[in-house]
Amino acid sequence: MKPFDFARPETIEDAVAMLDARPAGHANGSALLAGGTDLLTLMKADLSAPDRLIDIKRLAELDNRIEEDEEGLTIGALVTLAQLEEDPRVTALYPALAEASSLAATPQLRHMATIGGNLLQRPRCWYFRNPHVHCWLKGGDECQARQGENQRHAIFDISPCVAVHPSDPATALLALDATVRLRGAAGERELPIADFFAPPTAERCTETIIRGDELIVAVRLPAAQGWRSTYLKAMDRKVWAFALVGVAAALRVDEGRVIDARLALGGVAPIPWRAEAAERLLAGSDISAEVISHAAEAALDGAQPLAKNAYKILLAKALVRRALMALSG
Repeated sequence: MKPFDFARPETIEDAVAMLDARPAGHANGSALLAGGTDLLTLMKADLSAPDRLIDIKRLAELDNRIEEDEEGLTIGALVTLAQLEEDPRVTALYPALAEASSLAATPQLRHMATIGGNLLQRPRCWYFRNPHVHCWLKGGDECQARQGENQRHAIFDISPCVAVHPSDPATALLALDATVRLRGAAGERELPIADFFAPPTAERCTETIIRGDELIVAVRLPAAQGWRSTYLKAMDRKVWAFALVGVAAALRVDEGRVIDARLALGGVAPIPWRAEAAERLLAGSDISAEVISHAAEAALDGAQPLAKNAYKILLAKALVRRALMALSG
């Protein structure tokens, strides 16, 4: 591991100033440290080599609280996945998020990992995580997974990179229509989580649009009255594995008719994937096994599997059907 400086700022503004102070064009610069469950593994593998770590775990302004008001729920960036799994307001009003958090990693890691860091974690692709492979996402000329071992990779071709986003809570938050609050040198901004995630491009080899001088302050969930939600996950072992496919579904149903629907898939694209065609089919429909079957087919419209992961299409359809059946009662 490369030597680095360590800083512990007293305010968010101090932390932002340290990020903003990086020399223009400098490849490493500074990195924010909270739970460290992803960053430290990247550093140990020499995949990330920041010149300075900025410890934000003790910032008084950066909350590890979950607060409820009439407009919804505010989740501080330092809230852990264990808190989301156990909080009675989350389990009652936003069960998809509680379920997704409970299925992420081991209990030990869930007590360390923060929601802010979880949204920013990097792919678990074996080519990206191998320090001896110079893949496209690390500035190389090609994505080796396209023609290589791609059993766990994307089935929606939206980027030169076919690694999938590893976060379970991110998929649930997308279905729950969350927003992300960011603070940077230019001030504070809030944007839908659907806009926060973006497929990697040649100009931006990351999975989010967060700027180098910004940090996540909070995640905001709208009021959940009338909504039902759930999260299902298929893994290659029973527990503590990353999703082969994850499905987060949220429905508003009145007397058997779907008033509104949100459906998000994980493990199928470089970012959490919104199944908008399925949502449109569900909205306004009388819920039935036939409608649910059609929605499952629509959720995978446009999927383009690689040589070794076509099974994900059938797996995703099955999970969509199970999730919607569970919510339909």
